[in-house]
Amino acid sequence: MADKLSIVRLIIEGEKFEILVKPDPALEYKMGKRTDISNILASDEIYTDSSKGNRASKEKLEKYFRTSNTIDVARIILEKGELNLTSEQRRRLVEEKRKQIINIITRSYVDPKTHLPHPPLRIEQAMEECRVSIDPFKKAEDQVKSVVDALRSILPMKSERLKFTLIVPAQYTAQSYSVIKSMGEIIKEEWQADGSLKVIIEIPAAIQANMMDRLASITKGTAQAVMMR
Repeated sequence: MADKLSIVRLIIEGEKFEILVKPDPALEYKMGKRTDISNILASDEIYTDSSKGNRASKEKLEKYFRTSNTIDVARIILEKGELNLTSEQRRRLVEEKRKQIINIITRSYVDPKTHLPHPPLRIEQAMEECRVSIDPFKKAEDQVKSVVDALRSILPMKSERLKFTLIVPAQYTAQSYSVIKSMGEIIKEEWQADGSLKVIIEIPAAIQANMMDRLASITKGTAQAVMMR
């Protein structure tokens, strides 16, 4: 049974507290996908060393958690403590986070010589070459800068942004607006008398072609896009 459980550990003022949990439900809780802990805990015991079976005393729980209710204490440990991931969980999370980081880089950075984004496969290969470390719990957005700094030793990269004036005919504004908004920062928008939409938008240079393609598809080629100098 022990090999099917994970440990969540919380250290307070040098004192260690542990609970035993079911790995996948516990990970879902840590990622905000669960709120109920009843099916997460393997038991309602609070340990100071689960491997030795040493339980935390009621007095120690009162001192550090201001309650001796083990469910309340377990919730605090689960929320604030560190989950010991299984190797499969770590592999899965790191891979998912890696893909998110690569996607952000391809959308936000270009090769300064060609002004085009590096292909995702090339970025992935460079990350392996540089032995970039991915934190499975840290947001992808918060890791991009350190990853890019590492990749610049072998890949020329530049964060470049472009401004466009977009004009979308009235019959396509409803379908186009959410797409335009997701592409970048809308600096100004004006609804014209004929119902058309005029937008000034700033986007990462790397997604220029994608924006043009999506707008052309939605508006059947009738949208206008003019780069601003």
